[in-house]
Amino acid sequence: MYFPYPPQENSPISNSFPKQHNGVFWRPHHSINSSTTVCYCTESPFPQLKMGMVFGKISVESPKFEVIQSSADYEIRKYPPTVIAEVTYDPSQFRGNKDGGFTLLANYIGALGNPQNTKPEKIEMTAPVVTKYGEKIAMTAPVVTKGGEGKEGKTVTMQFLLPSKYRKAEEAPTPVDERVVIREEVERKYGVVKFGGVATEEVVAAKVESLKMSLERDGFKMIGDFLLARYNPPWTLPPFRTNEIMIPIE
Repeated sequence: MYFPYPPQENSPISNSFPKQHNGVFWRPHHSINSSTTVCYCTESPFPQLKMGMVFGKISVESPKFEVIQSSADYEIRKYPPTVIAEVTYDPSQFRGNKDGGFTLLANYIGALGNPQNTKPEKIEMTAPVVTKYGEKIAMTAPVVTKGGEGKEGKTVTMQFLLPSKYRKAEEAPTPVDERVVIREEVERKYGVVKFGGVATEEVVAAKVESLKMSLERDGFKMIGDFLLARYNPPWTLPPFRTNEIMIPIE
């Protein structure tokens, strides 16, 4: 991966190579002019910053599912029971950040440091992160993000799907933060559409509407709000990202 990088004292393009800078190891590629050299990063000392993830590689556990029906527009999937960690909140609690609950869940599994659970036990990250948008609630209420328009004043529920080794909620470590809830989801069916790029509100709204029309056309009964499932970290380049809209059906 190539980045323009101006040469300066103690920079990755001065002295010997490779050289570490901001946690990344750099090597020079070629000079464009006297003040700019193109460098590429060769490796990162942090395992969560592996270059494959930049290009959309999903190397963590993802939920198994059965494809019941597939068309050009969508898939019908059946998912087995799953244990999830979730937090529900008003984005105003996080200065309007609709993804503010991610930190609470990441702290619970130990992705950002010591696990914030009573064992304490580090829990492997999985994909996707799911989000759902709901109705307005009191500020004290507790983030998959679940579906709605994500407007200010509405709640957000964000979920981490716990690794499959946890078959019951009581098998998962108890969160230290009471806002994080561990629960079981039963077997369920979804109509699912996959898309790349950045999951902006406009893109999500268009995908939801299109999926709803397709499901209605084909006679499926929808029984809940949509879920937004995002499989990649923020540093994955947009063209390589995997996102899904999931609508529960009978």
